[in-house]
Amino acid sequence: MIAFMDTLSAALGSVRVGRAQACWVKQSGAWGMRHPSMTMSGFHVLVRGTAWLITSTGPPRALRPGDVVLAPSGAEHGLSHAPGVLRKLRPAVLRASAPGDEPSDVAFLCGAYWLDHGTIHHYLRALPDVIVISPDYDRDVQVRSLVDMLGADVSDARPGSSVTRPALLDLLLTHVLRQWLEQDHEADRPDTNDPVIAAALREIHTSPHQAWTVQRLSEAVGISRTALTKRFTSVVGKPPMTYLTSWRLTCAARLLRETDAPLAAVARQVGYSTAFAFGAAFRREYGIPPGRFRDLDPAYASGRFQDPASAHDSASASPPSPD
Repeated sequence: MIAFMDTLSAALGSVRVGRAQACWVKQSGAWGMRHPSMTMSGFHVLVRGTAWLITSTGPPRALRPGDVVLAPSGAEHGLSHAPGVLRKLRPAVLRASAPGDEPSDVAFLCGAYWLDHGTIHHYLRALPDVIVISPDYDRDVQVRSLVDMLGADVSDARPGSSVTRPALLDLLLTHVLRQWLEQDHEADRPDTNDPVIAAALREIHTSPHQAWTVQRLSEAVGISRTALTKRFTSVVGKPPMTYLTSWRLTCAARLLRETDAPLAAVARQVGYSTAFAFGAAFRREYGIPPGRFRDLDPAYASGRFQDPASAHDSASASPPSPD
């Protein structure tokens, strides 16, 4: 589990290059909303009322207050007041608006990292599409505290929220996934039991600036180049050098967002000898030059998921069909 959590922490770190968003979703009466597949990693915490989770791969699942619905790689899913069929739910949209204190039957606290550029890490995509966790809030008071703090941060945005919100999202995602792991979901967990590959990943994650080759990496973990490439590709889903490039550019994207370091310095910190080589690789991965990526507004957006036909009256949303 330790090896898997180390790798998963790196995977969660990779989504920090996205936009951190959080909002309240409040509904009353008959309601339903479908969240389409998106390049993001996010969650819904049911804070008040009851609801149903609807997916295309299994029967509807009843949710109770405190349950957390996690979509590690942004898979399509729906939420509704009653069981139904996913394709019959109206698409949910995020509208910028103040959370307000209006009464409601149901309240969700939702958070996500949205990746406008890049892709979701392989390990997050290897997790189940949708995970439901029922935290033991009496035992793990940290999760309860994080939910409370994130809810307060969304309800009363103050200076510094652009810093506190990503930190709260990071902590909440990590704690929720840790609880899921502790509930013995071995069959659903990506294979990280190979100690050699775990060691190779640690080398890459902790030292992306090193001039790694397959030969050097294989020597560091004590197996042949051929064996490393075969086992690494089987476990991780891509060859060692391909993964190294992706990880380097993920680290670079975070440095571009979080620091003012010159492009040449960022390039050196992630293993590129020239800014030109770094820029070309970054553009292949993210679709835009690193300088333009840095200039993009990384600030979070706050709003409400609402039915597009009823921006102000959630009770008027068409309910899902019961069949």
